[in-house]
Amino acid sequence: MQQFSLCFGKVKKDCLKFIKSQETKADKFKNKEKMIKSFLIPLCFWISKKADKKRPYFVGLAGGQGTGKTTISSLIRIILTKYFKLNVFRISIDDFYKTRKERISLSKRVHPMLMTRGVPGTHDINMMLNFFKKTKSRKFKRLKLPTFNKAIDDRFTKKKWYDLKKRPDIIIFEGWCVGARSEKNVTLKKTINSMEKTKDQEQIWRKFVNQQLKSKYKNLYSQLNCLIYLKAKNFSLLQKWRLKQERKLWVNSKVKSKIMSRGDVLNFMQTYQRITQNMFRFTPKYASIILNLNSNHQIKSAVYKRI
Repeated sequence: MQQFSLCFGKVKKDCLKFIKSQETKADKFKNKEKMIKSFLIPLCFWISKKADKKRPYFVGLAGGQGTGKTTISSLIRIILTKYFKLNVFRISIDDFYKTRKERISLSKRVHPMLMTRGVPGTHDINMMLNFFKKTKSRKFKRLKLPTFNKAIDDRFTKKKWYDLKKRPDIIIFEGWCVGARSEKNVTLKKTINSMEKTKDQEQIWRKFVNQQLKSKYKNLYSQLNCLIYLKAKNFSLLQKWRLKQERKLWVNSKVKSKIMSRGDVLNFMQTYQRITQNMFRFTPKYASIILNLNSNHQIKSAVYKRI
């Protein structure tokens, strides 16, 4: 406990400064010091013990839309960098979305619903596999990695891409479907929302996405050294948090016309619903650490499954 307090003293200023940068007048973080001291610092001690300076330690961080993955992964990076002096690189699976042009092509070739970014199959999986492979290589060379602009639903220009000059000690790979597993074909038949019912009557979209999880994504996720899962109570809470996220994007964005309306967000989330609900049920069984969130968007408990 003394170590945790010492760590908190060293990282408090930087962590609170980052949290402040994420707040808006209408949306303030509560119990932030408790979150850092009681949950994130012990988590960072756990990660640091696993880290091997000879090769990167891959931390998967998963959680439904709006659970706070970006905030939590950024705070973990601050603590690991500041206190443990580790070289940490954080990237989201969202940054690897296929370009708008590529998704238009995919939607024409396979199914119109694949125009909507999000589900497995709408990411550049080969680019992700290449990223994993190159960072593991002893002969690591400088690496440029994409960044995605959700406000325009396309990648940023290469000028704004990540520039990874040195091989990291820790790689935090976060995303809503990170670590997700495929489901049995028999359960795919039953529609779970109006979008599946009206737009995917032949199950082409569902089967395509599931096959992606069964093959290339399974290979990708098997390379993670641990998986941290942010578990919300239910899907309707995620919808509420995702709407709040969109409002924040609206406040910070210069391109207001590209921000989604409430109806757009709820429709958009229907494409996420199947995998998200499966993750609610199954991910706690195989995740390394589960951070349970209460309805106020705060971490209420941490369960360490594999230590």
